[in-house]
Amino acid sequence: MNDLGAPLSAFMTRVAGPGNLERLMRLSGGANMESWAFDWAGKGYVLRRAPSAEYMEGRPYGHADEAALVMAAHAGGVRAPEVVGVLGDGDGMGTGYVMHRVVAEVAPAKILAAPPPSLLADLARELARTHALPRATIPGAIPTMDTAAALAELKARFLSYGGDRPLIALAIKWCEDHLPAPTNPVLVHGDYRMGNIMVDAEGLAVVLDWELAHLGDAHEDLAYGCMTVWRFGRLDQPAFGVGGLDDFFAAYEAAGGAPVDRDRFHFWLVYRTLWWALGCLQMGQAWRSGADTTVERVVVGRRTAEQELDLLLLLEAEAPETERLRALPASPPAAPGPVGEPVNREMVQAVRDWLEQAIKPGAEGHDKFEVAVAMNALGIVMRDLDAGVRAEEAALAGALLSGARTLAEAGLLAALRRAALDKLAVDSPKYAALARAQSLWGGREQN
Repeated sequence: MNDLGAPLSAFMTRVAGPGNLERLMRLSGGANMESWAFDWAGKGYVLRRAPSAEYMEGRPYGHADEAALVMAAHAGGVRAPEVVGVLGDGDGMGTGYVMHRVVAEVAPAKILAAPPPSLLADLARELARTHALPRATIPGAIPTMDTAAALAELKARFLSYGGDRPLIALAIKWCEDHLPAPTNPVLVHGDYRMGNIMVDAEGLAVVLDWELAHLGDAHEDLAYGCMTVWRFGRLDQPAFGVGGLDDFFAAYEAAGGAPVDRDRFHFWLVYRTLWWALGCLQMGQAWRSGADTTVERVVVGRRTAEQELDLLLLLEAEAPETERLRALPASPPAAPGPVGEPVNREMVQAVRDWLEQAIKPGAEGHDKFEVAVAMNALGIVMRDLDAGVRAEEAALAGALLSGARTLAEAGLLAALRRAALDKLAVDSPKYAALARAQSLWGGREQN
């Protein structure tokens, strides 16, 4: 923080005039970029930055183009942040830009506990405005997505990660078989969901995190925020955890959006769930390679199981009714309780309890977030040591990817359901869709 203070003060003096840097604090979260809140001359700002060039490797455009896009969206009537300055090579802070800070709520749980009455319509309106931005205002560096090529890239990544997760293979094959025809590309935010918007008493206040923006199919944005993972437990409200799909689509069309194609929407719901499943695996690869050694990376890497369960819930309708009604095979028997010297699980539990009781109460800001992530990681290890559950099954994954085996095969859907339930119970037992799936499928379990 002290290393950032001097160069940030010099930067703000140049772009905003004289002042004093106050209340500099790193904000929690942020899967890739750092966000720092601070005050300057009595006003609130946020610095969004990548501290080194390594953080930007593989990205189609840099922060200068991202900032230009955010400014174009703001000027075009979208509730995007107001950019006040872009970092240069001589500023000594990596790459990024500074925005005016918006005072509103960003935590999905708090927003969804009591959403403003206008929120669903606000979400639809901002998407319609984003998709309507004139092409001439969009920076030339913003790429156009070719869906077939993007799917091929996801498949290549899957194979590079081992190609051994059957449910991911099933989803890739389904997307290949249901690839929609090309459509007129519009500006797609690319990460439009709860967690990337801020809300106040009046409704949606600002749309954040434009780093994944591209030209593509508007239905991608419509579907992404409707993924189960981004509804934060509100499974009864399929549109962003706020309302129903019919109302969301109607509000989008009323705000100027093109008519919604339900089949195209469903494709993108499957595709982006698949995309995030591979994104979670990629987080683990980033840790393994040494590119990002934070504990958060390995924990997110274990969230793949959440998306695998969601993919199965989205795709199981492809199976014949007899297979959808088939009883589940039993889970592996529980291991006997330990005796004698402390076993590995107990050693891990002791460390986790110490973090919770001795470290977490005194932690603040991002440090508190990191302690919680570390505790989560140790919880996964404890459950894994007891269960011994693995998701990798290369032969089955290969057969599903090629189409040699399908959900019409007797007993395959039931086996995939059991595997998904058992893996998720280890990796993310509080994930809301787990309880839902257990309720849907558990009544047909074999004795």
